[in-house]
Amino acid sequence: MADEKGKGRYIVRIHNTDLNGEKAVGQALTKIKGVGKMFARAVCISAKVDTEKKAGLLEDKEIESLNEVVKNPLKFGIPTWMLNRRNDPFEGTDQHLLTSDLDFVKGNDIKHLQKIKAYKGMRHAARLPVRGQRTKSNFRRNKGKAASVNKAKIGK
Repeated sequence: MADEKGKGRYIVRIHNTDLNGEKAVGQALTKIKGVGKMFARAVCISAKVDTEKKAGLLEDKEIESLNEVVKNPLKFGIPTWMLNRRNDPFEGTDQHLLTSDLDFVKGNDIKHLQKIKAYKGMRHAARLPVRGQRTKSNFRRNKGKAASVNKAKIGK
């Protein structure tokens, strides 16, 4: 609920995350880890909240509805292609993970790849690029800076 002056709140709390009350709701929701621009817009539409409205001017009922939609997006008709964990390999369900759950599941996936000795798991373990990038000029953690050819030594 807005304060007596009508300016609103400076901080709005949704899904255990403090959001800037001076930003538009659609933009402020992207501060939650696991919520992007498209998903934030879909959440606002499902909760029947204007995306351009300042987050600090939201009423308690609107904040509750946003919270519910962020927690259970499938229940409110958000399509499965917008979720960030579709067809989970262990549970077989479609989910949308947020904040610490996202970090936990990502870490477990990497540990699983390492345990089964998958190529991606071995690349993660060696702290090398996983997706096929070149390593001659980049990813030089242990090699130091690339040394240039010293012209004085060549001349001798």
